[in-house]
Amino acid sequence: MTARSPGSGSRRYVVIGAGAVGGTVGGALARAGADVLLVARGEHAQVLAANGLILRTPDGAFEIDVAVASSPEDVRLTDDDVLVFATKTHQLDAALQDWADQPVHGGAGVIGTAGERLPVLTALNGVVAEERALRLFARVFGICVWMPAAHVTPGEVIAKSWPVAGQFHIARWPAELASAEDADLLDEVARTWTAAGIVVKLPADVAPWKYNKLLSNLSNAVVALTGSAREGFVETAVVDEGKAVLAQAGIDYISFDVSTAARADGPTLRPVPGTDEVIPNSTWQSLARSTGSVETDFLNGEIVLIAHRCGAAAPLNTALARLAREAAKNGRGPGEFTETELAQRLGIAASPEES
Repeated sequence: MTARSPGSGSRRYVVIGAGAVGGTVGGALARAGADVLLVARGEHAQVLAANGLILRTPDGAFEIDVAVASSPEDVRLTDDDVLVFATKTHQLDAALQDWADQPVHGGAGVIGTAGERLPVLTALNGVVAEERALRLFARVFGICVWMPAAHVTPGEVIAKSWPVAGQFHIARWPAELASAEDADLLDEVARTWTAAGIVVKLPADVAPWKYNKLLSNLSNAVVALTGSAREGFVETAVVDEGKAVLAQAGIDYISFDVSTAARADGPTLRPVPGTDEVIPNSTWQSLARSTGSVETDFLNGEIVLIAHRCGAAAPLNTALARLAREAAKNGRGPGEFTETELAQRLGIAASPEES
C-alpha cells in the first residue's frame, strides 16, 4: 500500500487518471519535487511502476520517477491529501464511486472518508464534473484546463508546450461556498503548480471559464473525424451554434477575446520531436487508441442537452456527437472524413473557397 505519515503538513496530490492531463500534471509536479501519486490502470500503470514516466516536451524527454497506484485500495489516505480527478468525463462517475468511501487515516486511526474530509479538484473537460463530484464529496474545486497534451503510449505523455505545460483556472464549486480555508489551499496549489510549469489563476468563479472552454472543445470531434487540427468552416459553424444555444439559455461565459488575452502567459504550442502526427485533443486520442468510447456526449452533447432544456435543437452538435460515437464504437481511427465530407454529413453549406 502506498502510504505516508498522517499530519505531515505538506500536501500530497493524488492524481486519479494519469492520461494526457493527469500524467502531465503528475510528471511536472514530481519533476519539481512536489509530493505526487499517480493512479493509473492496466499496462500504463505497469510501465509507470516499472520504469517511471517519460514526459516528452519540445525541450526534450524527461524520465521521471513517480509513485504509482492502480486502485484506491493500494493507497493510504490522510488529511494532507488532495484528490485530483483527471479522467475523461464519461469515466468520472466510476472513479468518484471508487474513491468517495475510502478511509482517511489520522494519528489515532480512521477519522472519516475521502468524501467527508478531502478536497477534490476536477481537471476535466465539460461542465458536469463538479456537480457529479458534489454528490459524493463535500468540498469540490472546479478547474478550467488549458493543456496541449497527449497520451497514446503506455508510460508516456506528451506535453506540446514547455516549460509552461498548461494554464488552469481554479475556484471553489459553487463559488459562493468559498472560504478562507479554501483560499489557503488554492494559494498553496497556485504556488506549487505554477512553479512546476502549470500556471494557476484563481478567479472568483470558474464556471464562466469552463463554459468558454466547452465552446472551444466543440471542435474536438471535428479534429478527430477529419484528422486535422486546422481551424475551418465546420468548426466555426459548430461553435457558432453552441454560442447561440448558451445565449438562448442565458448562460454566461468568458469571451474568446478575454480568454485569449488571459492565456498570454499560458502554454505555447511547439513541436515535440517524433510526435508530429499526435494531436493534443482528447477525442482524437480516444480514436487513435481505439478505446471504444469518447467524451463527446459531454461536449457537443452538453450543447444538445442545453438546447433541449430550452425546447430548441442543436442539429450540428447532435449530428457531430452521433458520428463521434459511431467512430469510437466501431473502432475507426481519426481522419475518417475530409472537412467537405464532414460538412455534407452535418448539412453545412460548402466553405466560401469551395462554393
